[in-house]
This record gives sequence, structure tokens and C-alpha cells, in this order.
Amino acid sequence: MAMNIPAARPLNARFSSGPCTKIPTFSLDKLADAPLGRSHRAAVGKAKLKEAIEKTREILNIPADFRIGIVPASDTGAVEMAMWSMLGARPVTMVAWESFGAGWVTDVVKQLKLDADVRTAEYGEIVDMAAVDYNTDIVFTWNGTTSGVRMPNGDAIPADRQGLTICDATSAAFAMDLPWDKLDVTTFSWQKVLGGEAAHGMLILSPRAVERLETYTPAWPLPKIFRLTKGGKLIEGIFVGETINTPSMLAVEDYIAALDWAANVGGLNGLIARATANAQAIWDFCETRDWIDNLAIDPATRSNTSVCLKFTDDRIQDGAKFAKAVAKRLETENVAYDIGAYRDAPAGLRVWCGGTVETSDIVAMLPWLEWAFEQEIAAL
Repeated sequence: MAMNIPAARPLNARFSSGPCTKIPTFSLDKLADAPLGRSHRAAVGKAKLKEAIEKTREILNIPADFRIGIVPASDTGAVEMAMWSMLGARPVTMVAWESFGAGWVTDVVKQLKLDADVRTAEYGEIVDMAAVDYNTDIVFTWNGTTSGVRMPNGDAIPADRQGLTICDATSAAFAMDLPWDKLDVTTFSWQKVLGGEAAHGMLILSPRAVERLETYTPAWPLPKIFRLTKGGKLIEGIFVGETINTPSMLAVEDYIAALDWAANVGGLNGLIARATANAQAIWDFCETRDWIDNLAIDPATRSNTSVCLKFTDDRIQDGAKFAKAVAKRLETENVAYDIGAYRDAPAGLRVWCGGTVETSDIVAMLPWLEWAFEQEIAAL
């Protein structure tokens, strides 16, 4: 018998993995204090940028001797800045288990033309990080945004490593407990876990990373937008709010509002709890159905932000077509927007579960997911 259409809808159907949904308390009124029409180099602009940096440090528990910079071009800009400025000093290992990590591999091997040791895993799996040579520089993603597979912890990274660890943490920061003693370069973007506006990235440097910058000059020319040193010394201004290019002060104000909200829901621990509750609702749902499963094979590596799902019903012949039809049906019913799998990922769905999502909305969406599945199965 066909399933009845669910009675309740999510109050917020925005489950996109980026840009992610805004904080639950968001309103344009919260941006009223943005110094619009003022120079970002004026005292008021610098103060706002420095406030964003220091509140980031406070929420994420970043050590006092780590530098935090706001850089252009989102997480991509931050990762590229790190790779172009620091790699080449010693051998490098590139680690990838999803599309964005694979993109960093391409840039290092084909653009920087470094003879890297490339370690990859299929979607749903993860590279054995204990088998990596940490005397080389390592570039990896903490959380595979397009595969739903994350590092379970940083235990595999040795404290006495000789190389630098360069970590793309854009869908992990503010939802997972990052071990700062194991990370030399960490990057993320505002539009992910806190639902900030796009185009701005964060670059976090350990003292070891600063030492590399001040003692190593790459063999290739560096565009101005990538330059972190001048005369062999770190450009300290970048890490106190003197940005390389003009930032959006409206976006800065939005990020500060999100950081204030994060503090009010319990800081990092509160954000982790919110994301985990959201993801757990989906995991529990999958456990009691035989037609859908988590793409991540090992439960220990399941992401609590970008939860990637696959359909497992044998009646489905064209997985991509079926998944797109389910996602389209949910969007048409205004119960789940933008939850199709990433274009390079296996066919399925991807539901964002970061802390700005309310668990009640996830719970309300899941009966619709089952209904949409049954509608599409009936149409086969």
C-alpha cells in the first residue's frame, strides 16, 4: 500500500552543503552594525576584522601562538595560498578520498609539478593515515565534504613529525574537535558550518608553519594574492585584520553574528552536539531501512556534517537518475533543497547536518524522504 503524504514539513528546508543554512536566529537586523561604505583599513574596519579573528580563536580553542588570517577566495584560496607558499621544501604526500582532496592533488602534481606520493581511497573509504610518512609534508582534507567520510581523530599524526600537515578543514571546523597540536596549516570557509556568506577563507598557521614561510622561498613565482612574507618575514598584518584585498564588511558582520550565536549555544562543544544530533537522526533512520545506507563504510569515519547517502534497493537500475528524481521531488514539495550528491560523487543524496540546522527539521524531512523513495520506486 502506498505511503500517505507526510503531514508535517520542516520549518527550514535548507539542507545545502554550501552555502549552508544561516544561523537559526538570523535576520538582516543583525548586520546593522556593519561599517558599510567605510574603508576596511580604517580603524572601524580593522577592529571588525580583528574581532572576527579573535572570536574564531575563542570558539575553536586555537592556541595563542597560532596565527589566524582572513584571506580571499574562500577555502580554495586559503589552501592554494598554503600549498604555493610552503610546498617544495621537502618531499610531499597528497592524500585524497573525495573530490576536493583530488583537486589539491591535481594542483600539486600538474601545476606545481611536484613528484608527490599520492594516496587515494574510493568514495566511502579513507586512506590509512597511519601508513603515511610524516617526514614529508602532508596535504589532506579532515572531512570529505563530497564523500561524507572524515578523519576519526588525529591519533595517526605523530607529534615529532618533520613535515608540515596542511589540512583542509572547511566542513569540519565548528563541528569536529580539531587537534591543533597535529595541524600546522588549517583552512576553512565562512559559508560552511556557520552558514556565513561566501568568498572569505581562514588560514590558520602553527609556529612550525610560520618557520617554514620565513626560511623557505619557493622556486616558482608567487602572485601577490598568495604572498605571506616580505623580506623573509611573515606579514603580520594579515593575521590581525589587515587583509590582502578588500573584504566585504557586510560578510564580516555576518560572520561575527554567527560566531556570537555559536558562543550562545555552548561554543564548540555545543556546535558539535548539534551537528551530531542531526547526523544521528539520519543514521538511525538508515539503520531501520533496507533501501538506504550511509556512503561511509566505517561508522567511525562517518561525517556529522555532510552526511552522504546511497540507495541500496535492487529494483533501481539507474542510480543517478533515481537519486536526482528523489531530490527533485523533495525540492518540489519544499521539504529539502539542494540535497543531490555532488557531481563527482557516487549517485545518492547529501544532507547537510552542521550546527545551524535544527534537528527537528531533519526529523520532519525524513518521512518525506521515505515517501519520495516509494513514489519513485512505484514509477519504475
